[in-house]
Amino acid sequence: MLQNKLETKHYTTHTTSSGMQTVNVLCIKWGKKYGPEYVNHLHSMVSRHLTLPFRFICLTDDKAGIDPKIEVKDIPQVGFKDFDERHPWSFGHGWLKLTSFANPLYDIVGTTLFIDLDVVIVDNINAFFELPGEFLVIKEWDKKDETGNTSVYRYEIGAHTDALNYLKNNKDEALAAVRNEQEFITSYLAKQGKLKYWPNEWCRSFKRHCMRKGLLGFFLPPQIPAGAKIIAFHGKPNPPDAIKGVSGKWYRRVIPAAWIADNWR
Repeated sequence: MLQNKLETKHYTTHTTSSGMQTVNVLCIKWGKKYGPEYVNHLHSMVSRHLTLPFRFICLTDDKAGIDPKIEVKDIPQVGFKDFDERHPWSFGHGWLKLTSFANPLYDIVGTTLFIDLDVVIVDNINAFFELPGEFLVIKEWDKKDETGNTSVYRYEIGAHTDALNYLKNNKDEALAAVRNEQEFITSYLAKQGKLKYWPNEWCRSFKRHCMRKGLLGFFLPPQIPAGAKIIAFHGKPNPPDAIKGVSGKWYRRVIPAAWIADNWR
């Protein structure tokens, strides 16, 4: 498959003197929805909460403002015209995240944890590299079928290129069957028997699991659920709005919680 040509540092997966293998943490940023501070904060959170040797990479179409210590690469060309030419539909509903399945993906190899930008890491995440499985993902909280939430998923670089090829060759059929990227990839891999989920308590929804229920939400601040490691801020509010107590919805009040500001930095 095609890859963008750019100057990069060359890395290889290696084992340290202590016998610990380097792992990858990957994120992606495109368009204007998230500023560079989201990448910078995610890198900082990973640095504080991952004690394994790691390589942090951001795929993006705009590296302005991203900390120069962070390894940045262009969103790769994958041989799928709609993605490579950024057709309008590819910008919505997370579809460009599927470029993480490119093979090769620059010089990145090995075990990789993909993390969305709109999360807050609140505890050590080493365990995300320890569970066995070919593709591990959050079980979507409001779906009863196999759908996963791809705010956090782990895979081996190059392992699921067939999903990209299927979408390329069967675009109309694939898009008619799903609403978004996470429905597509988790349904596709479930049919292959490759889909597994993180323990429920590891990844929690800010809206569903942290905010107090009913009228309590107007008087008590959100809390970190027991056992949570990563909190996903899907939809509204995002972390900086939640820090300020802005909910983004007239019917929902968010009381500022110190733990969000303490961790999203």
